[in-house]
Amino acid sequence: MKLNQESSPEKILGMAVKSEIEAADVYSKLYEIVKNELLRKKLKFLLYEEKKHRRILERLYTQKFPQKKMVVPEKSFLPSIKVSIDENTTMLDIFNVAFRAEKMAEDFYSQTSQQTQDERSQKILQYLSRVERSHSYMIKSEIDLLEKFPEYYNVEDFHAGHEFVHIGP
Repeated sequence: MKLNQESSPEKILGMAVKSEIEAADVYSKLYEIVKNELLRKKLKFLLYEEKKHRRILERLYTQKFPQKKMVVPEKSFLPSIKVSIDENTTMLDIFNVAFRAEKMAEDFYSQTSQQTQDERSQKILQYLSRVERSHSYMIKSEIDLLEKFPEYYNVEDFHAGHEFVHIGP
């Protein structure tokens, strides 16, 4: 995401909050769909993280602009997963979009941290960038599983025993 040089810090924080709201919404919906208990725990963790990021950004906004009310835009800078879901959409498709969204968030926070002059804000944005990177790694590991085991998300307890071959006595 290329930042507009004329974007104010207030607008940038509003966009960041919007992206965290949408990410939390996506993970919440995935949590409802997924049956695999381990994956549900991971999605719950990601949901918690996105809500925490929102609180961090809102607190930063309040500290920086105590006299202003935050304006959260209607549209995020991240691709909307809601738009991409239809009857032909697979769980793998959704996770791929989530992966791209996490990578874009990482890049956004990294780029924004380089453009801000305030050291405390830089550190918060760098932290968020690194956390979004860890989320993308987590999502990527789920993508790898879904590619190998497409029904992984749809069973409560995943057993790959039928995939193993007995070797030995």
